[in-house]
Amino acid sequence: MAKKKVEKPRREITKRQLSHWQQQKRRQRIVLAVGISIAAAVLVILGVGWYTNEYRPLHRTVIKVNDTEFDMNYYIKRLQLHGAGQTVLYLYGVVDDVETTIVQDELIRQGAMELGISVSDSETDVKLEGYDSSVSAVLRDAVRSQLLIIKLQDDYFESKVPFYAEQRQVRAMFLESESQAIEVRDRLKSGEEFAELAGELSLESFSQIEKGDLGWRPKDFLTELLGTSVPSEYAFGADVGVLSQPLYDEEGSKNLGYWLIRVTDRIEDPEQVYAHAILLGSEEQAWQVKDKIETGGDFAALAEEFSLHAESKESGGDLSWVTPFMMSEAFSDFAFDPDVTWGRLSEPIRDEDAVTPGGYWLVEVLDKDDNREVEPNDRELMKGEALTDWVATLMHDPENEVASYMDDELKRWAADRAYERLD
Repeated sequence: MAKKKVEKPRREITKRQLSHWQQQKRRQRIVLAVGISIAAAVLVILGVGWYTNEYRPLHRTVIKVNDTEFDMNYYIKRLQLHGAGQTVLYLYGVVDDVETTIVQDELIRQGAMELGISVSDSETDVKLEGYDSSVSAVLRDAVRSQLLIIKLQDDYFESKVPFYAEQRQVRAMFLESESQAIEVRDRLKSGEEFAELAGELSLESFSQIEKGDLGWRPKDFLTELLGTSVPSEYAFGADVGVLSQPLYDEEGSKNLGYWLIRVTDRIEDPEQVYAHAILLGSEEQAWQVKDKIETGGDFAALAEEFSLHAESKESGGDLSWVTPFMMSEAFSDFAFDPDVTWGRLSEPIRDEDAVTPGGYWLVEVLDKDDNREVEPNDRELMKGEALTDWVATLMHDPENEVASYMDDELKRWAADRAYERLD
């Protein structure tokens, strides 16, 4: 006989228990809601952090050229383009150059549009043929800028440079002092060859390489070629066949200077010497200043008056402690010579690594033509100069509103980001 199923007595839930369970569920719902809120808050915080640290800085305007704005992301990409394969230190060094390039390219674009000149997308595509189709807009801009410069030079400035102009056939050489120029002029008058002396002695690179033969040149081009107006002013006012007297040129620069050095102390490890020095532009002047010092002249005062080395001039000749690699080879060879006598002023020391202003020209006009065809290579260079002058006018035009919203810290941040993307 089957056992009778025994039913468990039903458990009665008291009001007190019901109230306790309801409170428990309510606490669970509160905990869940708080958990969800915290998670949402974390996401918001992360989102805000991303927006604050990533999105907003990259999309803020950092350069404005009239009505055109460039954001930080664009600037960083231009840094990447400029610094491909370079170190972060290199990028730190070009942050200002890249900013200037962006401004200049945009001013050229705007200026060219006013002249009715532009570069189409199809022209840019042809230049970029073979590149990945996803090439960045920044690279396209850089290529477009180069094409625009070529078009300006070949189309617009072609008509601005004459095919015929008044010209002179000139030879010239640049010498360090008046006394040397007088001596060389006497040697030329005595029959020595201009080419031989110019090739040996001229301190201006073009005239030295060409052995004094500057060829047929228009006046303005001759000035641009030599970086000074002194020879061209003489050449276009002189008679044919007349060798000039020494012509002083205070702006012409040369790769030559003369040191007067006094070493007063020395340290062996690390190797250093305590030096006082004055840099002069000619051997003649160096001997004159040395004579003044040795007859009681004040070294510091003479350094401040005559030295062509910035630090020496500012410090009255006191260069303090210097290492062998701080100065030129000629300077170091004397200053670190173990046999140098402390406290004794050196004789003039020739330094062909020094760049000093001033010198004297000897110029002769071999022939003249009031309407001679300009050489094709000269015309190309003249068009380039005209373009350069036009760009400089744009850059300095007060009507162009150019603004930069970056300080040094922000530029360094941009360089770091550019380097991270390159790495």
